[in-house]
Amino acid sequence: MASTPFLSKTPTNNISSLPSPSLPLLPSTLSQHKTNPNSLRVNAKIREVFMPALSSTMTEGKIVSWIKSEGDLLSKGESVVVVESDKADTDVETFYDGILAAIVVPEGETAPVGAPIGLLAETEEEIAEAKAKAASKASGSTPPVAETVTPTPPPPATSTPAPAISQPPAAPEGPRKTTVTPFAKKLAKQHKVDINKVVGTGPYGRVTPADVEAAAGIAVSKPSESLAATVKAAASSSVSPPLPGSNIVPFTTMQAAVSKNMVESLSVPTFRVGYLVITDALDAFHDTVKPKGVSVTMTALLAKAAAMALVQHPVVNASCKDGKSFTYNSNINIAVAVAINGGLITPVLQDADKLDLYLLSKKWKELVEKARAKQLQPHEYNSGTFTVSNLGMFGVDRFDAILPPGHGAIMAVGASKPTVLADKDGFFSVKNKMLVNVTADNRIVYGADLAAFLQTFARIVENPESLKL
Repeated sequence: MASTPFLSKTPTNNISSLPSPSLPLLPSTLSQHKTNPNSLRVNAKIREVFMPALSSTMTEGKIVSWIKSEGDLLSKGESVVVVESDKADTDVETFYDGILAAIVVPEGETAPVGAPIGLLAETEEEIAEAKAKAASKASGSTPPVAETVTPTPPPPATSTPAPAISQPPAAPEGPRKTTVTPFAKKLAKQHKVDINKVVGTGPYGRVTPADVEAAAGIAVSKPSESLAATVKAAASSSVSPPLPGSNIVPFTTMQAAVSKNMVESLSVPTFRVGYLVITDALDAFHDTVKPKGVSVTMTALLAKAAAMALVQHPVVNASCKDGKSFTYNSNINIAVAVAINGGLITPVLQDADKLDLYLLSKKWKELVEKARAKQLQPHEYNSGTFTVSNLGMFGVDRFDAILPPGHGAIMAVGASKPTVLADKDGFFSVKNKMLVNVTADNRIVYGADLAAFLQTFARIVENPESLKL
């Protein structure tokens, strides 16, 4: 499995013994020093193992399995636990020698990034203390049923009591500037209410029609509440109950991440362009390179062709992430969609334009094996600049792909099928043609840019000898 070290530490017993500046102080540790003075008395030799951030989109992780058990001796750099992120399963290592004193988050449960999932003690004498600390964390995670706080009486000399409850703000003395809605102003005039004496309850003290009606002694109508109730009732009635015998299955971590990315993609203005490419030459070329000892797939050929076309059209390889600027990426990293059990992932062929066909094919085979075993490292799936999705092997002739967040374009490749064509002299022939649809971010890629890119891509596919370079 993929492996990543993760630094973990806890508060020390005095301020002078805080971790040195050369070691990063984790946020949860820092907050303990700031907000809880008692935490300074915790033994410095009990350290926390935190849930690491294994990708830029990861907000929580699931404990797949604990490699070590409570009471096991650990060595620095040794794998302790397997964590499922939104992309892969990863071994989490320790930076310290010690004893796994307590497991805070058991197998099968999730924890947010940065939360403690285990405690590490340095000596056997500290194990009991670590277990007590783990128990307090577990009890602290559940909301208290009731808590009685005895207030400290104020000193006798103090004559200003603290208010027990919050009260509506009183109207300030003297002239003040009153913000009034137009309809409230009309009502005030109609009911002869001095608008300057009305206390507004709207945003920033704005006087609303309800405030004027209350000042005039009129029963305040609340159409918004009845409207909200109507909308809520309509929404609840529109959701059909599950059919008898249905099984509701929650998203896995990966499925939840895919869902989040797809929804995020809807905020990007996109357009689509389709292009028919003749593939007879590419099919013949594929047959000639297959016996060379390396399994060259059609997907690898298409990724290589796309990378070579992007060299000539860098704007299609660009990306926009903040909506205010875009970046011309210095590398051409082709992400290729791969369906795996329970989700979808896009392993990345880095610098695909610079790799020869056989090395690229070998690299692609390794990435697919690691993806299906959920062992990809973060840089092997989150560094893509252009995406290829190929469903041609399933006989799909056309489809549109959803643009991944942060990418400038994604190519959807359909199956190559025999098509009757007529030449300029009126003679008919049958050739294999493949429809390629590209979805692009219209903020940075325009129609002419995409058309020129597809023309270059088609020329490379129809004259594939250059793919050997």
